[in-house]
Amino acid sequence: MQGTVTMYSTTWCGYCQRLKKQLDREGIAYTEINIEQDPDSAAFVEKANGGNQTVPTVLFADGSTLTNPSLAQVKQKIAV
Repeated sequence: MQGTVTMYSTTWCGYCQRLKKQLDREGIAYTEINIEQDPDSAAFVEKANGGNQTVPTVLFADGSTLTNPSLAQVKQKIAV
């Protein structure tokens, strides 16, 4: 199922694990992409973060991104 947001992450990122648990608890759908397994996604994350591979980076339907957002920030961004 396609998510309402796309989260770029790694397997070892604690912040990614925390955000995934929060999104799951709130019933917010997301698509997860591991940047260590997808070079194009890693390049996207670098572009979104001034050359850094900072995760979690969350991409929204409007094309905007947030880096290491709180659950409240994600909920505010997807509320229309």
